[in-house]
Amino acid sequence: MCPCSGSGRGDSGRGKNRRGNSVHVSDDAVTPSDQISADDGVRAVVAGKALEQWPADLYIPPEALEVVLESFEGPLDLLLYLIRKQNIDILNLPVADITRQYMHYIDLMQRMRLDLAADYLVMATMLAEIKSRMLLPRPDPEEEDEEDPRAALIKRLQEYERFKNAAETLDDRPRLERDLYLVYARVEDPDPPKVEARVELDDLVAAMRSAMMSAARRQHLQMVPETFSVRERMTQILDRVRSGEYVALGDFFTSEEGRKGLVVSFIAILELVRDGILTVAQNEAFSQIHVKAKSA
Repeated sequence: MCPCSGSGRGDSGRGKNRRGNSVHVSDDAVTPSDQISADDGVRAVVAGKALEQWPADLYIPPEALEVVLESFEGPLDLLLYLIRKQNIDILNLPVADITRQYMHYIDLMQRMRLDLAADYLVMATMLAEIKSRMLLPRPDPEEEDEEDPRAALIKRLQEYERFKNAAETLDDRPRLERDLYLVYARVEDPDPPKVEARVELDDLVAAMRSAMMSAARRQHLQMVPETFSVRERMTQILDRVRSGEYVALGDFFTSEEGRKGLVVSFIAILELVRDGILTVAQNEAFSQIHVKAKSA
């Protein structure tokens, strides 16, 4: 028999440890068959041969076993696990039993050559001290009101349990980019702006001045000179208003073209208005000016 927990007398050489995690046998010892069903009576495949029954003298070397323990976040977490596992009332803590099980886990981790934090060993010392104090004879309660040696530890466990439950509750809440994802969609305005007011030349000049000031603030130095054609810009503007809907005057000006492009666009709009091809309007005084192609 194997001296370790999970001795190989289980399903395909795999046992279970105290936390319900698998105790794995390496492939060199016993290799379970993933291709042969259990209905065929085959328990495992060893060296290419089907094994239908475990040998009575089956021995698995200790180094072939890998004990997988669920990690704890600290000594209080380990103690709380032991208490929950046995449904123990935390206010009536059996220190002797808990200390024995706690030391069993510490010994197991040390035998597996796991690096233990100092907090685990400090907690072991504290449990041993509480256990020793519990074994001492109690004074007469009428003569001296001595505090329960377990009181400080129970208080720490209760506080830790509250925070742990709160953390689990927070983790279960929907989290952005894990449970929830943002979706962006562009919604077109179903109601186009209603522009009916008459636009005067002064309004166009004021809009031109405002656009030039904005372009001056955002202008970038350009090393390559660009040429603009009023005729080409008139064609581009007509393509923009071909749908028959109003287009904001500012949409024809771009900061990348600078002042030259702005002047060319403004002249092209004035030419189209003079030729009776475009009409300009605004909802009210000092509001945004819109341009629209005149209907035939």
